[in-house]
Amino acid sequence: MGGERQRWWYALLVLPPIGLLITPIYNTDDPRLIGIPFFYWYQLAWVPLSVVITTIVYLKTRQRD
Repeated sequence: MGGERQRWWYALLVLPPIGLLITPIYNTDDPRLIGIPFFYWYQLAWVPLSVVITTIVYLKTRQRD
């Protein structure tokens, strides 16, 4: 039962690829962040977000002694 619940956490790992593969979401120049077009800073924002998501999935699914 506990293992079945933990499998749902792996669904979070789908978010970064979906967020980056659907280019119409971020195929725009505005809004700019410190002069950087949205197209670039959106993609760069996914780097730390992916780290956070991967860390959460790891912590929630690791086997404890």
